[in-house]
Order: sequence, then structure tokens, then C-alpha cells
Amino acid sequence: MYIHMFAFRMKPGVTAAQKQRMVQEIRALQAQIPEILESWIGINESPHGGGYELGGTMRFANKESFDKYGPHPAHQKLVSWLKPLIEAIEVDFPC
Repeated sequence: MYIHMFAFRMKPGVTAAQKQRMVQEIRALQAQIPEILESWIGINESPHGGGYELGGTMRFANKESFDKYGPHPAHQKLVSWLKPLIEAIEVDFPC
């Protein structure tokens, strides 16, 4: 199994509607990218989040499956509008 975790800090001016779109479209990736076995995405409610407002975790069968996720057209379409709005942190590991 391989885990992909991420969290986003929003750049100035990001609206609540844009944040909701992020959650919806990231959640939709599981139906579009067969390598994603499970995913959990949501708005951060922790008072200890360090400014990270949205986070998620995805589970893949292995590193090879995860490696197909990044270049997948559905992921690239999302990244094209998302990346300018966020500062992201990622943690990826086998388990």
C-alpha cells in the first residue's frame, strides 16, 4: 500500500466557493483515476492546523500506482487552476 497526504494553505483572496470547488473536484478524482483506491478530503477543523485549511489522504495499491496519479489528465486539469491558489505540502510513503 502507498499513502499520499496533502494539505493546502490558501493564497490571499481565495473565496469560500473556490475552497468548496477544491474539495468537490479532489473528491471526484477517485471516480476518474482508477489507481486511487480510497480518498478522504475536507476542510481542516483543527485549531492546530498551522494555517493549512484543506487536507486529504489517498490510498494506492503501491508506488507504481501512485506514480500514474500525477500525470493523469484528470489530475493535471485540476492542478492547472488549483496550483496558483495554494501553498501545498505533501507527504507520501509506503506502508
